Amino acid sequence: MRVLHGEVVEDPYAWLRDRDDPEVLAHLDAENAYAAARTAHLEPLRRELYEEFRARTVEDDLDVPARRGPWWYASRTEAGRPYRIWVRMRGAPDGPLEVLLDENELAAGHEYFRLGSYDVAPDHALVAYGVDFDGSERYELRIRVAGTPEELPDRIPVTAGGTAWAGPWLFYTVPDEAMRPHQVWRHRVGTDPAEDVLVYEEEDERFYLRVTRTRSGAFVLIEATSATTSEVFVVPTTDPEARPRSVLGRTPDVEYGIDHRGDRFWVVTDDDAVEGRLLTVPVGGGAAEEILPHDPERKLAAVDAFAGHVVVWGRVDGRAAAWILRDDGEPRRVDFPTEVYQLDPDRNLEYDTRALRLRIESPVLPPSIYDYDVVEGTWTLLKRTAVPGVDLDEYRAVALRIEASDGRRIPVTLVHRRDTPLDGSAPALVYAYGAYEASVAPRFSVTRLGLLDRGVVFAIAHVRGGGELGKRWHLEGRMATKRNTFTDLLAVVERLGAELVDARRIAVRGASAGGLTVGAALAMDPSRFRVVVAEVPFVDVVNTMLDETLPLTVVEWEEWGDPHDPDQYRWMRAYAPYENVAPVDYPAMLVTAGLNDPRVGYWEPAKWVAKIRATTTGSAPILLKTEMGAGHFSRSGRYGRWEDEAFVLAFVLDQLGVADPPESSKSSRTWSTSGSAGASSATT
Repeated sequence: MRVLHGEVVEDPYAWLRDRDDPEVLAHLDAENAYAAARTAHLEPLRRELYEEFRARTVEDDLDVPARRGPWWYASRTEAGRPYRIWVRMRGAPDGPLEVLLDENELAAGHEYFRLGSYDVAPDHALVAYGVDFDGSERYELRIRVAGTPEELPDRIPVTAGGTAWAGPWLFYTVPDEAMRPHQVWRHRVGTDPAEDVLVYEEEDERFYLRVTRTRSGAFVLIEATSATTSEVFVVPTTDPEARPRSVLGRTPDVEYGIDHRGDRFWVVTDDDAVEGRLLTVPVGGGAAEEILPHDPERKLAAVDAFAGHVVVWGRVDGRAAAWILRDDGEPRRVDFPTEVYQLDPDRNLEYDTRALRLRIESPVLPPSIYDYDVVEGTWTLLKRTAVPGVDLDEYRAVALRIEASDGRRIPVTLVHRRDTPLDGSAPALVYAYGAYEASVAPRFSVTRLGLLDRGVVFAIAHVRGGGELGKRWHLEGRMATKRNTFTDLLAVVERLGAELVDARRIAVRGASAGGLTVGAALAMDPSRFRVVVAEVPFVDVVNTMLDETLPLTVVEWEEWGDPHDPDQYRWMRAYAPYENVAPVDYPAMLVTAGLNDPRVGYWEPAKWVAKIRATTTGSAPILLKTEMGAGHFSRSGRYGRWEDEAFVLAFVLDQLGVADPPESSKSSRTWSTSGSAGASSATT
């Protein structure tokens, strides 16, 4: 108990923070046993779902090779093996194959494995890569001779994951005790890592560092970024020992990102342009020239430069888009002819090329890889992920807009089987995130089909705090306006329940900051939901933001607020899920945690569950499932992830009163490539 800004702050479950206390581990083990016992009857359904996931996945698969010089680079998967294998072919996509990294071999003997950086040297001779064996996101950096199993002795025990080559030099980042990447170091291949050189150190605790390399190969980029401000430094790859030089300096509340082409840096910035504008700046210094002005209806987010053109990535009206700028013509917008889709760059390894490799998908269109000719404006489909035994014409994706309590219109992506009526009779699962200007992409999901085939409607509530409608959408859901994120979710759930789905059978799901979204909405109106799934949820907001020793706390103050400030404390205290547990009937809840999670401490969900279970006036199950050997991203490997997803979906289906897929969904299981047209728009 403590007094903060004149209020008594109680934390009865603070003892759960001490992971070295045997009683804490015993408590987590007991919670896992309790969750297993309360869900034991769902094992047949979990197994059925898992087998569906496998049956609908081509387990032996090779992605589309991408050319870089004389080599074509790709990755593949093999049946029965949980991790990817990174390969390359000489001379042509079907040329002689070499294995560069087999993640399955690296993961052997480890309960958890995650690959960090994977960076082939410009001369194709070496591969730098990072490995994490416990989910802590502290990567050991290794170097391998490409095409052989030979490992160099140059091992760097703790890095933050990013790398960039400059001749025989390798740049990498190092985290501090708070897990903030705060230093960039330079290693010369073949030397003792103890001789590595500190290139740059960021002393402002609000900023973290990332190191990359321009596609042109001319510069290593060191990006220093806070929640509201950024600065980019460059180091010529021809002079890797040069001192980093800032491109545009550091201005509070101004963000920018760059790439390089010819004698100019291309810059997307929000300086005097909340939704971004495109500039160029001479490499040697000088005045900036505006290329694309600010347009409040168009978000410009990032820039990629090629030898003959520049690509600007952004969003329009809630959908992903890109613009091609060539020297001999007007900017051309690239989008896709459906209302619901996601557009992303795929592997674009060559600098001098007229083919832009793109990945297109939607909830009813599996990932599809295209080459887009930037001169002719034509598309070439290279590969569409197969989904065996599924007729995608049986599914429909709909774009909605739902009015928030203050009149703002919230984008919603709705997905359902065509034979599932939207007449208020079907159950629903609503997913939400809403933070960091991150957009929840309307992607395809094999595992989601298990819900849809059982008559569940799936919706993504693109609530404020995210970036779906640009920077202003983010600003309306952070700091003092954070409450909008939660009321947006409640507005979506209320409207769906009033017009389209069964209001008595709505589940809600969110992860990390999305776990805060569903947790805060639950505190505001616990009667609104039948089921709540909160994965690694950020629910102990006040206590975490008060503790500067925790990973990322200071970095996060510009997103959530600093409760040392009395005004900021009061707005955070008003919505923090842990602080607002009340004696009410809570719905069924499944909450997850990772013991080694560096982003959301395992104790946050553990404390929240303990407090809710001790306070609830209802009898619905309140379950905590902690991965004892993993971190923020739960178990690793596709089979482990499928098992985790089957566990979650079985719990949701059981609590919604749904078990088996309807007969209509079992009758047609033939693969069709025509499902890409199954998206439409609607307004409610």
